[in-house]
Amino acid sequence: MDARVYCWAELGEDAPMERVRRRRVIGEKMMVSEVRLARGFRVPVHHHANEQIAMVMAGRIRFIIGEGERSCEVTLGAGEVLHLPADVPHGAEALEDTLIYDLFSPVSEGTGIDRG
Repeated sequence: MDARVYCWAELGEDAPMERVRRRRVIGEKMMVSEVRLARGFRVPVHHHANEQIAMVMAGRIRFIIGEGERSCEVTLGAGEVLHLPADVPHGAEALEDTLIYDLFSPVSEGTGIDRG
């Protein structure tokens, strides 16, 4: 059995973009990222082959889903969850300092906050 226990506070942290801090646990077929976004940070509209579930733990964030005339906005707060199927264009803006747990499947080296 290759089960492992992790403690978020003990994991290394990176800063893939200014005003973002992230820790990750990466498995064989999925990964989870603890992402802290500073108020005003914007994730540009992007898409990826990964299915994504974004769980807002604290703060408020506005997601833009889709592109152009077919886009919509949704604002989430603590306790709310957004499911994004693979290849759906999306972006976001942190309306407050925000803590999110992002789950991705399959695993990916790059996510929307790795672009700059």
